[in-house]
Amino acid sequence: MFCPQCGREVKDGDLYCSSCGYKINHPKRNCPNCGGAIDESIRVCPTCGYQIPQPKQQVYAPKSKLVAGLLGIFLGGLGIHNFYLGYSSKGFIQICMFLGGFLTFGISTALAEIWGFVEGILILVGSIDRDGNDQRLY
Repeated sequence: MFCPQCGREVKDGDLYCSSCGYKINHPKRNCPNCGGAIDESIRVCPTCGYQIPQPKQQVYAPKSKLVAGLLGIFLGGLGIHNFYLGYSSKGFIQICMFLGGFLTFGISTALAEIWGFVEGILILVGSIDRDGNDQRLY
């Protein structure tokens, strides 16, 4: 590797050029086409001209506060509103509680229903205003 400032050879682990003191930015990855070292922010490989693919941003569909609230009120015991909002672990626990009512003489089913109803109300009044991906409910 050579110093971009003065052109002298720089050892691979050095952070600064020993001749001119220029701060060396070490490449973070390699070009998938030619294998040449490239910086993390670069979009086109300076060696071969290959267009470097950029990582895709995950896009999430916005969730409705009204839909989530109504699902919580009417189907809250099954945890459907939590699955809709992306809280699948919480939804699974509510389904297990709902189905576990056979073993607990309906007590866990009643608790799951109350839990879902209360969450539905909290969603509608705005106390719960984010989905599982930390996106605001509309």
